[in-house]
Amino acid sequence: MKKNILIIALAIVGFISFSFINKSEERAPVEYKVVTVVESIVPNGLGRSRMISANETKDYKEFTTVRSDDKGKDEKNKSKRDEIRVKDYEETKLLNFYNLGGIRFQNIAANDAIMTSKVNTMVAEGWELAFINTGVESAGKGDGQGIFVTRYTFKR
Repeated sequence: MKKNILIIALAIVGFISFSFINKSEERAPVEYKVVTVVESIVPNGLGRSRMISANETKDYKEFTTVRSDDKGKDEKNKSKRDEIRVKDYEETKLLNFYNLGGIRFQNIAANDAIMTSKVNTMVAEGWELAFINTGVESAGKGDGQGIFVTRYTFKR
């Protein structure tokens, strides 16, 4: 009787362990892609608004310096700006938030339609919208300059 219980217990433990091993092996690596939208909030329509999506990848480690408390032992990253730049990317024109008459709501609706098209296309290609981050840059009252940035992070 004790021998049967021990065999059953070992079989259950083995089955559970095998289940975890198989699940970890079945997982494919997750891939992320960022699409950035920069919309001008410069009055009179003088700014530029774009949706940007890189077509090439970069390894951040190639451009990273590791710092430590030991003085003088850090190796400075010698990357050139040209090595960091991405030259293969999509740039989609968008309309500015403002024109000579002020805020142009029709432009905002047009930008929304273009961004929705991009999101729908990426979802159809197997991407899932994972995160959206936004930010506004403006120096403040009377500045007359600024951008509204939205980053869409997709995964598959």
